[in-house]
Amino acid sequence: MKKILILIVVGLLFPTLQAQETTPEDALRYAVENLTGSARFRGMGGAFGAVGGDLSSINQNPAGSIFFANNFATFTGSSYNTKNTSRYFGTSRNENDNSFDLNQAGVVFVFKDNNPKNDWKKFTVALNYENNNNFDNRIYSAGVNPFNSIDRYFLRFANGLPQEGGITLQTLENAFFEDLNFIDQQAFLGYQAYMFNPVSNSPQNSSYVSNVPTTGNYFQDSFTVSTGYDSKFSANFATGYKDKLFLGVNLNYHFTDILKTTSVFESYGANNILTSGLKSVQFDTETHTFGNGFSFNLGAIVKATESLRLGLAYQSPTWFRLQDEQRQAINANCQNCGANNPINFNPGITMIYQPYTIQTPGKWTGSAAYIFEKKGLLSVDVSSKDYSNTRFRPQNDYPGLNSFMSNALQNAIEVRLGGEYKYKEYSFRGGYRFDQSPYKVDQTLGDLTGYSGGLGYTFGDSRIDLAYSYEHRNFNYTFLSSGLTDPARVSRYNNNVTLSYSMNF
Repeated sequence: MKKILILIVVGLLFPTLQAQETTPEDALRYAVENLTGSARFRGMGGAFGAVGGDLSSINQNPAGSIFFANNFATFTGSSYNTKNTSRYFGTSRNENDNSFDLNQAGVVFVFKDNNPKNDWKKFTVALNYENNNNFDNRIYSAGVNPFNSIDRYFLRFANGLPQEGGITLQTLENAFFEDLNFIDQQAFLGYQAYMFNPVSNSPQNSSYVSNVPTTGNYFQDSFTVSTGYDSKFSANFATGYKDKLFLGVNLNYHFTDILKTTSVFESYGANNILTSGLKSVQFDTETHTFGNGFSFNLGAIVKATESLRLGLAYQSPTWFRLQDEQRQAINANCQNCGANNPINFNPGITMIYQPYTIQTPGKWTGSAAYIFEKKGLLSVDVSSKDYSNTRFRPQNDYPGLNSFMSNALQNAIEVRLGGEYKYKEYSFRGGYRFDQSPYKVDQTLGDLTGYSGGLGYTFGDSRIDLAYSYEHRNFNYTFLSSGLTDPARVSRYNNNVTLSYSMNF
């Protein structure tokens, strides 16, 4: 009985609704991979599909753990620096974000069978944690939009979507925010800020016109701050046959937690020359997304010769089960619009939406590595991932979005190149990475190019590694999910420093 009462109270305090507007980017932030992991892995550009012998390499090919000679452990920390340069209607703005994360920790246990009659002479079990994505980021965009106002966002909901009629004036004047669905909530927020007026004063009126000055040249800015992670824990198993064929499998448990806060501001009339009517508006949204998921990896590596290794690996889709919680508020400066000015409308309600599932696409990776005895190696990985298979579920709730992704996204190629040279106790590493855009037209999210380098020093049974990696990608950033969709063009530069400590035991 106590549990039932608790559920009733939670339901009253935190209403549960169908999910708010979602976009392809909500899925692609999980589907598009970043270069993470140990310093050795990152220093070589992640080109480890046929190399193995590194705990992060099992993400590329799970058979790679078989190349550990002894029990081994690695712990890694990374410093992240992200610089975003945003250009919006000719105005450029910069924003930086810095963070530190203990992004990798893992251990592998090696079991050997010296029985000469057994062709399966080695077996490894590895446990590894990695932060796949660090979502700490800040984007600031500002400029003068000569055409479109934020009113388009609110009018879109107030006047109704194709599958739903407009909200009535009676509902706008009498409803409680928490009793409305997401569509009507957005209209309600716009009405509270005097963004639009009813065509008639009839309680059943459902048609509205903008209250925004029609002069154009709207100053707009958007500030977005996000924090959070997408991490996974992997259980790895690998074995080798006659020291020629090596097989491996990963079982991966994913968990994610992201907090994203966006503030969009718009003002009318240069130098505040407007003496009446709507002068400015600020719309704030805070979204908390959290959940977990599952995936698996299969891999094989073949020793074609003593020096040449060839690898093939499959990474399954990741099935995420996620939930969103959202808080919104709107502020406006509107002379002669009502009894109170400025207007501050904050419902103080956390909306809890129905859970949903994101299915990311699977990936195939072919690899080759040439080992120069104990002097070094060269490695290449080529991966193929069909982003058009990305899906939101239940599919009946997202037919338009899933159809759009099927048509707009493509099969993308990723190339990783890496090399390592060893001199006495020192190791010198370099890497290159190219990741093709998931979009057929790459303006929305462009290709990624990355370079990396690293050093290592061995102290007998332990080793310390340092890596630096650089990545650059351009993408379009819209202030709101609909209505006001004029994009800012953002250039993102990632500069990361990674330090790992590893030891045999």
